[in-house]
Amino acid sequence: MEQFLAFPLQQMPFVVITLIIAFTIHEFSHAFIANLFGDSTAKNEGRLTLSPISHLDPFGTLLLIIAGFGWARPVPVNPRNFKRPRLAGVLVSIAGPLSNLILAFIGTLCFYILIYAQVAPNNVYLYQFFNLFIMLNILLFIFNLLPFPPLDGYRILEDLAPTNIRIKMKQYESYGILLFLIIVITPLDQYVISPIYNQGIPSVMGLFERILGPFFL
Repeated sequence: MEQFLAFPLQQMPFVVITLIIAFTIHEFSHAFIANLFGDSTAKNEGRLTLSPISHLDPFGTLLLIIAGFGWARPVPVNPRNFKRPRLAGVLVSIAGPLSNLILAFIGTLCFYILIYAQVAPNNVYLYQFFNLFIMLNILLFIFNLLPFPPLDGYRILEDLAPTNIRIKMKQYESYGILLFLIIVITPLDQYVISPIYNQGIPSVMGLFERILGPFFL
């Protein structure tokens, strides 16, 4: 069974806990910022909540466990309710990935505190949990900024694009989803997913180390 999973079986409890937190905070952040800028659509549909049940997508969560990437249920947003639709749209879209980056930073800070208190090095379970928590949140931060629908990176580009280009993007959006799936489930993923694991995640972790290391190490 383990050969079909993206993570070792013994790490699955930590993966599941991390995904519940990461996906919930991610989608809540979208809903919170949208409501802050005048769109209560997500709030009216019960998505302005920290309840994981409201945010988790069963297939997206399962796919992340099996393939190493996935998603939660998208938060509904109605740009017509924003006073400045483009600016608000960008802020709403970037709020989700940014929340994962913040979670990764908080996880790194907590881990460094435990190391400083000489707790983490002596507890393999704490080490595994924080390592996965930090890594997966960085993965979600970078992954969601990719410019493919329905990811947040695509929505940001859509809001920044001129009106004529936005119309064309809407027309080809369904094909974009197909293109995205082809990229991530074929050998082409070595040009998209693999660089996230091999370069993106270590780079962000290295940045956190440079920021926090002088205070704890």
